[in-house]
Amino acid sequence: MHKQRFIVTQRTRGKLPVGKGVLPLDVLQLDISGRPQAWISAREAAVMVACDAIAWTIGEPVMVLRGGINRCSGEQSRIAVHAIVAARGAIPARAWRHEPALSNPKLFARDRWVCAYCGQRFHESDLTREHIHPTSRGGRDHWMNCITACRSCNHRKADRTPEEARMHPLYLPYVPSLHEDMILRGRRILVDQMEFLLASVPASSRLHG
Repeated sequence: MHKQRFIVTQRTRGKLPVGKGVLPLDVLQLDISGRPQAWISAREAAVMVACDAIAWTIGEPVMVLRGGINRCSGEQSRIAVHAIVAARGAIPARAWRHEPALSNPKLFARDRWVCAYCGQRFHESDLTREHIHPTSRGGRDHWMNCITACRSCNHRKADRTPEEARMHPLYLPYVPSLHEDMILRGRRILVDQMEFLLASVPASSRLHG
């Protein structure tokens, strides 16, 4: 059975080592109003800390990055990185877009890697972006016209509508919210991050299932 692309992990207290065999930590960056902006690396977040570019954080530090030794004090520099950080500055215009970009990985994650026609779960490599109303007949390449289908069902439906093919989807398409889009884009999500994002995800979302 296909494993989910994102993994929810327990919050790590103290120092989280970074090195060979250790999964990289993704930090959730918000704008100063609290709207999600991007997933960034721990090192990118550390640079923001060093540049005083972080307005506020949520939760306890999940990683400590260590630097060089201060000649005067003899102490090693340390930068604590939080799982959720809010960037200082004006809110960029792109932050107010209402619709996330469509991509196959996010589409498959939205639909839980389940074919809309046969109801079976597949590995991502065995799935396709299925247009309910074929694009060759005027259908849009849009969240509301796209569902996940296995290769076999997609081939069987071919260039026909569900009515013509007598293949009706088992679930309906929808446009993910901004917070849901961040979950679909994440690969390794900490508990604090998931709780923050899910709090603003509509109850109708399949991510609650």
